Amino acid sequence: PGSLEIAAIISYAADLDLYDGFVALGCIIRGETIHHEVVAYEATRALSDLAVNMNLAIGNGVISAENKAQAIERAYRNKRNKGAAAASTTLKMALIRDKFQEMLLT
Repeated sequence: PGSLEIAAIISYAADLDLYDGFVALGCIIRGETIHHEVVAYEATRALSDLAVNMNLAIGNGVISAENKAQAIERAYRNKRNKGAAAASTTLKMALIRDKFQEMLLT
């Protein structure tokens, strides 16, 4: 539905206990008001809270941009590719989490 709902959707999926991690992707573009700032802050906060509180590996690829050109610059594969960076972060975080869990078992 939107960037604010990403954390809730990840929470639903996490309850299934089928996934090693999650890649959150979204794009928030400035409109005529400060609403985009609120959405960007709350989406990021919710993802961070979810990662910490549920022990989840989450790569945050939610982009906040002033306009479409900035969003394209951050999203496209041949540009900054924030989606790939978020996926890479998810994998790294899952490995780190798993190492800590292994330490608890030994």
